Amino acid sequence: MQLDDLKIFVATVDAQNFTAAARKLSLSKQFVSRRVMALEAELGVRLLVRNTRKLAITDLGRELYERARRILTEVEEAAQAMSSQQAEPRGLLRVSAPMSFGMTHLSPLVTQFLKRNDAVRFEVVLSDRSVDVIGEGFDMAIRIGMLADSTLIAQKIADLRVVACCSPGYRRRRGEPSSPSQLEKHECLLYGHQRPVMWEFVTGGARKSFEVAGRLHVNNGELVRDAAVAGLGIAWLPEFIVADALRAGTLVTVLDDFEPSPFGLYAVYPQHRQGSGTIRAFTSFLREALAGKAGM
Repeated sequence: MQLDDLKIFVATVDAQNFTAAARKLSLSKQFVSRRVMALEAELGVRLLVRNTRKLAITDLGRELYERARRILTEVEEAAQAMSSQQAEPRGLLRVSAPMSFGMTHLSPLVTQFLKRNDAVRFEVVLSDRSVDVIGEGFDMAIRIGMLADSTLIAQKIADLRVVACCSPGYRRRRGEPSSPSQLEKHECLLYGHQRPVMWEFVTGGARKSFEVAGRLHVNNGELVRDAAVAGLGIAWLPEFIVADALRAGTLVTVLDDFEPSPFGLYAVYPQHRQGSGTIRAFTSFLREALAGKAGM
């Protein structure tokens, strides 16, 4: 199996047709098609399903594609490490990030980073699903909140301020909890992947976790915020998600005498990517850009 054939195969899958892949690689369409067919013949499996409009990838093709991307990335980084331009961020950076944070904060920062680093390319996937960083071929992921034990390396970027809040209507109807321990008597709107759900506050000079429950548990902050605005319960969310609603008065804070513990914002990446200068540069850039920003 030749490295060039893997490069052609990955480009073909990305482009979803031979013509676009050939154009990207400055090769002929016929050559690209022949090399993919030769790769299938060498492996003895069907990698792509051809039709008149575009190519579809088989399950085995998808597995080879993910592995090939990682191999090509490592080869590219090895070449960079041997070059005189080792310190310059360059190459493709495939990043996963939560939808809310991605739209609010990450979007303008990616643009700024690209303007400063002409040799960098980004592929950003916004999803509130906890992606398999290694299995899905991501170089790094942005994660909010508690991190599950894993083999991934985690670098803290910032702390996100958290607020407990509800609608004025809910407060009139159900009253306001006088302390975090009173939350067990309230309908709480649950955000994140954690089970059981624990909300942490400073009480009696120490941080203490309180288990909460409710009828709604989702992994998207905007949905939780909207449910709180609709009067369905108390939310415990990063401030940047609810800031506009608080300013508009459609949400009000509760438990103001008890400081919620912040959510950590982390960059996580596989151990084999810790030598990447591009990852280090982007992580440092995020840390500096978000330092002192409202809600952090």
